[in-house]
Amino acid sequence: MASVTFDRATRCFPTMDHPAVCDLELEIADGEFMVLVGPSGCGKSTCLRILAGLEDVDSGTIRIGDRDVTHLPPKDRDIAMVFQNYALYPHMTTADNMGFALKIAKMRKRDIHDRVAEAAGILDLGDYLDRKPKSLSGGQRQRVAMGRAIVREPRVFLMDEPLSNLDAKLRVQTRTQIASLQRRLGTTMVYVTHDQVEALTMGDRVAVLKDGVLQQVGTPREVFRRPANSFVGGFIGSPAMNLFRLALTADGTELGDLPLTLPRSAMAASHEESATEIVLGVRPEQLTLLSQEDLETPGLQVVIDAVEDTGAVTYLHTTAKVGQELTQIVVRAPGRGRWDKGSHLRITPRTDAVHLFSAQTGLRLPDEEAHE
Repeated sequence: MASVTFDRATRCFPTMDHPAVCDLELEIADGEFMVLVGPSGCGKSTCLRILAGLEDVDSGTIRIGDRDVTHLPPKDRDIAMVFQNYALYPHMTTADNMGFALKIAKMRKRDIHDRVAEAAGILDLGDYLDRKPKSLSGGQRQRVAMGRAIVREPRVFLMDEPLSNLDAKLRVQTRTQIASLQRRLGTTMVYVTHDQVEALTMGDRVAVLKDGVLQQVGTPREVFRRPANSFVGGFIGSPAMNLFRLALTADGTELGDLPLTLPRSAMAASHEESATEIVLGVRPEQLTLLSQEDLETPGLQVVIDAVEDTGAVTYLHTTAKVGQELTQIVVRAPGRGRWDKGSHLRITPRTDAVHLFSAQTGLRLPDEEAHE
């Protein structure tokens, strides 16, 4: 096991107008499950390839434990990588695929057999050791690829979107198995995904990237509850946070015809920027449905465009007039309710749970007076 350090690591490609990875500073603790997450093209897979030695860095340093591995070839870094397409040899059995790297390293057959048998037991592959990849399901192939990494007993596991080829049900099942496996082995794991639900359910910590730049690092709870900027707020969470660019008033702002009082700290920070607008973030679960009879509570009128009933909860995809524009708003409602497309509702945000961002920089504004 070992820690991993990216020290101002930068990687540029000639075809890109910005670095694929820019001045990345990231410390991953020994035995930690770190998830790199972000949209396609954000640089997360490049980070993994830099760590593996499959891509060179243009500047900066990569360390595994106390060793500077920046210029070492992949075979000398003591890492094992699981790829998106599994990369199994089609003519080899499960056992041969799992033990191939050990065979190349000229390990004794008895030792290879023991390590393969141990990994097969961990991954529930004991009944499939004599099968070739074509006779295995997608989930079984994925476990064989993991087994091939496990038998090497590396200091660091690297996983590049290993679940993207699986169906939805198997993805949920397998991500639980991977998280459980990492806890059992206690090996440092760096896991890349574009699926933020996967990131929040698997990682000890999450690193969010955008355009090659690290946006925020923290526990899933920290990143979800206190996003560092409007990009993280809008990316982390399913469904996504509702973001509104609103004009500032003397006491706060207005969401449609609904006046909202903002914390003095956020107002002061906005005035320091000479800002005239603010970005208000409200998650679907932080919106309250008002009854049409409750006329005393001010609310925002919305029209239901689509109903997404998941059983336990229902997500209402609505439209409302905010300023001079029609804005889409997602609202969480109780499951199995009677919601009709085209019907009108009134909603109001929980003012103690909104997220406030600078309209100029996108950074989170101070909100010590709010209680999330």
